[in-house]
Amino acid sequence: MKSSASFLFASRLLLPRTGKKSNARRSLVGACLCIGISLVPLVMVLTVSNGMIQGITSRIIGLSSSHINCVLYPYDEEAQNESSLRALAGDLCTIDGVKRAYPEIQGVGLAAGKKGRTGATIRAVEPDIFTKNPAFSSLFDLVAGEPSLEAKNSAIIGEKLAEMLDVSAGDTFRLITARRLTNGKIVPKITPCRVSAVVSCGYQELDALWAFISLSSGFSILPVQSSEVHIALETEDAFDFVALGQLQMKVENQVPQYTRVYLWNELNSAQFENFSSTQIMLLFIMLLIVLVASVNISSALVMLVMERRKEIAILKSLGGTSAGISFAFLITGLITGAIGVVTGIPAGLLCAVNFDRIISLIERIINAVAKAGYLITRGSLSDFAQIHLLDPAFYLQKIPLAIPLGQLIIIGCGTLILSLVVSAIPSVRAGREKPIDTLRKI
Repeated sequence: MKSSASFLFASRLLLPRTGKKSNARRSLVGACLCIGISLVPLVMVLTVSNGMIQGITSRIIGLSSSHINCVLYPYDEEAQNESSLRALAGDLCTIDGVKRAYPEIQGVGLAAGKKGRTGATIRAVEPDIFTKNPAFSSLFDLVAGEPSLEAKNSAIIGEKLAEMLDVSAGDTFRLITARRLTNGKIVPKITPCRVSAVVSCGYQELDALWAFISLSSGFSILPVQSSEVHIALETEDAFDFVALGQLQMKVENQVPQYTRVYLWNELNSAQFENFSSTQIMLLFIMLLIVLVASVNISSALVMLVMERRKEIAILKSLGGTSAGISFAFLITGLITGAIGVVTGIPAGLLCAVNFDRIISLIERIINAVAKAGYLITRGSLSDFAQIHLLDPAFYLQKIPLAIPLGQLIIIGCGTLILSLVVSAIPSVRAGREKPIDTLRKI
C-alpha cells in the first residue's frame, strides 16, 4: 500500500464525501478544540511571564544594580568626597568596554511628611541622571513635577513613598539621618527637602521607598561609614556574560584594593532563580493540561476505527497492508493535533496581547459580585476594598509583550509529537483488524 493511498484514506477519514453522521468525527472535532483551548493558557502563561520577567529584569539592571557594580570600602580615599568619587568614575570610563559610569551613595533614613513617616532608601546620584542615564529616562514614568536635582535640597521620590507621606511635586518633606559627632555620639540630622518630581517605574517592590537626592547633598547628610558608596558601570550588553566576566577582571585591576566588583546577576541571583522556578512550575501545570487534552485524540481514533471497520476490511481485501492502514490513522491523529496547534497558538497570542484588558474585565466582574455580596451582608460599601488580581506592589503595572518565538515552535512541535504518540495504539489496532471477521458480519 503506497503512502499516497494512506494519505487519501486519511483525507476520507477526516472529510468523507457522504453526508452520513459520524460520532467519531465529532469526537475528532472536539479533540481539536480541546487541544486548541489547552494551548491558549500555555501560550498566555509563557508570553506574559516572559514579558514580566524581562520587564522586571530591565528595571533591576537599569535602575538598581546596573551591569557591573563597584562597591567601595568606606574608608578609602576615593569614597570620602564627591570630587574623588567622580574622578574614579571617570577613570573607569576609560576601560575598553565601559560605556558609562554613575557614582552613587546609598543609605537609609526616615522620611517624614504631612501624613506620617516611613523608612526610605536614600540614593544620592548625579543631578542630571534622569536625563543622562538612558534607563532612568525611559523606564521611569513621570507622575508629577520635573525630574531635576539641580536645585539645593531637591528630591525625587517614588509614587508609593509620595502616597505614604501625602506629598506631591512642590511640597516639602524631611529626611532624618544619623550623624556621628567628634566625641563619638550619634545624633539625628534633619534635612528639609523639596519634592521636584514624583516618579514610578511601574514595579513598586523596586522603587516604593526610593528617595533621590544630589550627590553633593548625599555627602552632607549620609554618613559614609554606614552607607554604600558605589559606582555603577554600563556596558554594551548586560547579557553577554563572557564579555562581562572579562570586563569584571579589568575593573578589579583598576579600582582601589578593597573594592568589591559584582555583576548584576550575582547581586540578584536569588530573585531570578525564584522567577525561573515559578515559570517552570506554571508551564509544567499547563503542559499537563495539554497532555490530558491530547488523550481525546486517542479516544476519537478508537471510535473512528470502530466506525470504519468495513472500509478497513475492504482495503485489506484489495491488497492494503497493515502498515498502510496504521499510517493513515497516524496521519489523521497528526492532522487533528496540527489543527489544534494552528488554532490554539494564535488564540493564545491574541489573549496575551489583550492580557491587561482581560484582567481588567475579570476584576470588574469580581468586584461587582463582591460589592453586591458586601452590600447584602453589610448594608453599606463604606469599608469595601477593591480586589486586584495583579497587585502592583508585586507585579508590573503594565506588562510588556515578549513573544518567545523559539519556545512557541517547541510547544507546537511537542504537541504534534504528543498527538502522534497518543495515536499510536489505536492506529496499530486499526492495522491489525482482520478483514474476514469483519466481512462476515456485513
